[in-house]
Amino acid sequence: MTLHHMMDRNLFIISFMILSFVFNSCTAHSWRNKSYVDDIGQRCEPSDHPFSLCKSEAAAYGYPCEDHTVTTEDGYILSLKRIPYSISDGANSTNNTRQPVLLFHGLMVDSVSWLLGTPKQSLGFILADGGFDVWFANTRGTNSSRNHTSLSPNDPAYWDWTWDELAAYDLPAFLQYVYDYTGGQKVHYIGHSLGTLIILAAFSEQKLLHLVRSAVLLCPIAYLSRTKSKLTRLAAQILLAEAFHFLGYREFNPIGPVTHEILLLICGDPEIDCYDLFSAVAGPDCCLNTSTVCAFWQHAPQSTSIKNLMHMSQMIRSEGVRRFDYGSTKENMKHYNQPRPPLYNLSSIPTHVPMFLTHGGQDFLGDVPDTRHLLRTLVRRHDSDNMEVLYVPDYAHADFVVGFNAPQLVYKPMVDFFQRH
Repeated sequence: MTLHHMMDRNLFIISFMILSFVFNSCTAHSWRNKSYVDDIGQRCEPSDHPFSLCKSEAAAYGYPCEDHTVTTEDGYILSLKRIPYSISDGANSTNNTRQPVLLFHGLMVDSVSWLLGTPKQSLGFILADGGFDVWFANTRGTNSSRNHTSLSPNDPAYWDWTWDELAAYDLPAFLQYVYDYTGGQKVHYIGHSLGTLIILAAFSEQKLLHLVRSAVLLCPIAYLSRTKSKLTRLAAQILLAEAFHFLGYREFNPIGPVTHEILLLICGDPEIDCYDLFSAVAGPDCCLNTSTVCAFWQHAPQSTSIKNLMHMSQMIRSEGVRRFDYGSTKENMKHYNQPRPPLYNLSSIPTHVPMFLTHGGQDFLGDVPDTRHLLRTLVRRHDSDNMEVLYVPDYAHADFVVGFNAPQLVYKPMVDFFQRH
């Protein structure tokens, strides 16, 4: 056994022992005395209805909204929403001149995150008002995409996936559906965070290129080994997701009891500041208003799989972008016919694909060193006419989606980019 695997095993044992103590302790100290999440009840009015992209967000401002469903090759039945035109279009809304745009959300949120502000602030509304046919993806496991042809979310097998499967199944299913529904129009793609990783993975394997007109990457993540989030790095280093998987957990609900136990464990570390959990994970956002933050916390946290968190943790512990590591040569040979998981070779992404990348100086997940590594990989070979990079020094991870000044700083140059491509 190598030293590396011995260290991993020892960290796993330590993590498992601590978790066993936490789950059995009746007097565990709660970090919630200082929690922003706990304090939300004092800062925000309770929501009197569940958030829904069509029924609450779009309808509240009079926008037309449609519900569609897409079934992936591996049986997941996914929700796809559509705002086909702006409220100002009226009877002239049914023409096919609008270019389709697909918005793909990040980790542990869903598509409502694109509409949490007013029509002047929210990207989904801005695109509809700007003349686009706007589609919103919801990945497997989120509130509106929990159906399957043969499995229930109560079945462990339902949660047997990582972002590998999002790239291989969810993303192609969404793009193909929009392409077909709009009469064979190629699709502008906008991804945030995890939504950028999966399109990069697909492009690196020369996939989906016939469906995509251009790609916008908000807070692109690929290389994660230098993340600035101490909380995220500690969770990865002590193999926390692996320990929960070993204990039999398969679904990770950000507002469920498993998360509470994880935070009891991690927030006891004096190096970890859990006063504002969102900033501790994603960086100190500069430009969020109270109403948007309240809407986010009342709706946005969505489930993902423990296995997906294991995959993300693997990326933090090692350099490169690889498929999920099953932890042994035998299992990797079984799945990949090679001892280590295959690399996604991002340098092989075709140079002609129009790409707009924007990142922030305060982002802990898409941190500057890792993002610059990605940019060096892409920009060095890419056609200069088809690559634009926008750096926003004050922005952290959420500012790009719900920042009050994002329409001026980010969305306007993004729309200009679409119009040129």
